[in-house]
Amino acid sequence: MNRYSTERRELLRAISAFGAAATIAPVIRVPFVHAADAPAYDPSARFELNVREVEFRVNSAGRQLMARIYEPVGTGPFPVMLDLHGGGWSRRDRLAEEPMDRAIAESGVLVVAIDMTRSGEAPYPAEVQDANYGVRWLKANAASWNGDASKVGVFASSSGGHTAQLLGLRPHDPRYNAIALPEAPDVDATVDFVAARSPISDTFARYENAVARNNDRMVLNNTTYFDPWETIHESNPQEILDRGEDVSLVPMLIMQGDLDDNVLPEVQVRFAQTYNAAGGDCQLEMFKDSVHRWTEEESSETDRARETVRQFIARQLGS
Repeated sequence: MNRYSTERRELLRAISAFGAAATIAPVIRVPFVHAADAPAYDPSARFELNVREVEFRVNSAGRQLMARIYEPVGTGPFPVMLDLHGGGWSRRDRLAEEPMDRAIAESGVLVVAIDMTRSGEAPYPAEVQDANYGVRWLKANAASWNGDASKVGVFASSSGGHTAQLLGLRPHDPRYNAIALPEAPDVDATVDFVAARSPISDTFARYENAVARNNDRMVLNNTTYFDPWETIHESNPQEILDRGEDVSLVPMLIMQGDLDDNVLPEVQVRFAQTYNAAGGDCQLEMFKDSVHRWTEEESSETDRARETVRQFIARQLGS
């Protein structure tokens, strides 16, 4: 074990009690009303999948963005989730979280993973605009894939988690709603819950961490995406809450590796505490001996992450 890992463990011991306090029991809500013919969601169920690719949209750079559909084979209609990939706003695509997408879909959820505009093609808020459009597009098309869009969740990772948090906080922001959906102009971009692995909940803290660690690629990711630079603060979920903006506080799950040196655990603890203090419901789960992208490797903690997401979905759907 290196010195950095030892220091991180000592720090995590100091915040362990604080982190536990950030995890709160789900609040009482009005039960989810399924479509009349929709079966109840069972997180222990297992379905075969029909997986296929469809065209999503052509972005401003002329690139054809695609969507991968994970449709359970069964009676349905099934609850719906949109997947937003990570990659530092600059790379990766709809395939980035395929194992997690499959694990969610196999429990009886229509999962749709979309490509998003990369920072080299356009800076913030282009990726958030893609995601906002993706929510509306998914609501308009879910029935054709045996989905019940009466309640829509989001699964996201890393920089995609940052985008998902902005979707949840600002569903009606006119900048994010900039891409028209002519076939369904009255459909809005509200989401009902967000589950995220290692989300960038504090953009400026992540940038400062990159500078401190001499991580030039991570620094470049930030300076390319946040152009002009002040948008790193305007679009910072932590600072949005600190400023007391009028936001929507959807139920949120954050799954965080305790050895993550990309998005620091103590940053997630502070975000969860702030979110809950503002009246939201943020469930923070720490994963032992886990780095930033731990779910890409098969392990007991990866299994726990998949089960944690399924149980979170069940709570949001009243199952």
